[in-house]
Amino acid sequence: MTAIARTPLEAWIGARIGLARGERLSAGRLAAWQLAQLNATLAHVWQHSAFYQERLGGRALPRLARLEEIATLQFTSATDLRQDAMRLLCISQSEVARVVTLGTSGTTGDPKRLFFSGADLEATIDFFHHGMSTLVRTGERVLILLPGDRPDSVGDLLRRGLARLGAEGIVHGPVIDPAVTLRAIRGHAVHCLVGIPVQVLALARHPEGAVLGPGTLRSVLLSTDYVPRSIVTAIETAWGCQVFQHYGMTEMGFGGGVECAARQGYHLREADLLLEVIDPISGRPASHGRNGEVVVTTLARRAMPLIRYRTGDRAAWIDEPCPCGTMLRRLAWVQGRHQEARRLADGVRLEMHTLDEALFALAGVIDYQAVLTCGKDGEHLRVRLYAYQDDQRLRSRAAAALALVPAIRAATANERFQVDPIDVELRSSSILPAAKRMIGDRRTNASPLRK
Repeated sequence: MTAIARTPLEAWIGARIGLARGERLSAGRLAAWQLAQLNATLAHVWQHSAFYQERLGGRALPRLARLEEIATLQFTSATDLRQDAMRLLCISQSEVARVVTLGTSGTTGDPKRLFFSGADLEATIDFFHHGMSTLVRTGERVLILLPGDRPDSVGDLLRRGLARLGAEGIVHGPVIDPAVTLRAIRGHAVHCLVGIPVQVLALARHPEGAVLGPGTLRSVLLSTDYVPRSIVTAIETAWGCQVFQHYGMTEMGFGGGVECAARQGYHLREADLLLEVIDPISGRPASHGRNGEVVVTTLARRAMPLIRYRTGDRAAWIDEPCPCGTMLRRLAWVQGRHQEARRLADGVRLEMHTLDEALFALAGVIDYQAVLTCGKDGEHLRVRLYAYQDDQRLRSRAAAALALVPAIRAATANERFQVDPIDVELRSSSILPAAKRMIGDRRTNASPLRK
């Protein structure tokens, strides 16, 4: 049996916190660093952020004696980023290297704005350099299917990180026409793809995707959205490559964590970020192994540090040691966002990730839309599948797959919920935009689940 290489993030984090060459990172040394950085961050925002001066309260600078005491601090929310971005800023605007404006799916309020200094962006490039060494070798070419036309955009930062690894990053941008992207893969003779899960699936299932036989691509990294296991299986089956997952968001500084060669959960950039998993209702720490909401605190951010930012993402800690042998913690694969779930009339909770696993497992499906409606006879779920070819069996297979989803099975038992006949829409070349996916809700007075 071939030994699994230890995640390169362990040595990188050790160097970041000042360990000597060859000295192994320990949980105690890492925790001590994180506590010192957390207190330094609190001092930084106390001095420079009007928002946190008010949020932290009191007349004395809070100083924590243990990492667990972070639970005494208030959360920061997406609403805070929309309403108080300038009051969160801790440096002068002349020192800001990048401003990112994020629209919010399903809302009409102000967009979120995040500010980054040059040092903040450098930390992300450094993470990309070391994190990508798990799946990319020196001399290889990587096609980046992420936005990268602007300086310091995520695609540009990744390209610069790959250059430090001795690999060539080619910024292609998000997939618009799969045939064009597939020709780019062949034309550049790339070894690795980095892209959005549903868009890479659309490439793998495109009629021309079969031209990329086993061995053409060595690895794929899926990022920017949570990754259904059914998509990973479909891509690996189509191309015979290894698929890795990255977890990150702009609020984390673009990069948060990446899988090692074991591909059994994310290892995190723990010198820069402190993550918690909380019960979304009580706000208290979730039991290990139990799903909760991911909360992130930045430990080295200068421009716009975030204290206990609620991401809305659902995940759990993995207690067992990683097969790669690292001492770093692992976060289980993110399973979507809490607000993406919908409560049906009888109290059943319908979640996006359960629909994903059921529908993306069907050969030919490249994307779908799901919408809840309400009529005189009760609630309805309307599903539209997107495919390149109209297979008459696809509708019946999709209906059968949905009938096995536990929430749908439970809801249909009371005869006040039904799945409408499946619709299939053909896509000849272009694919759907790279937007955050969610279950649409057109029921009267309906709303997403409360956190």
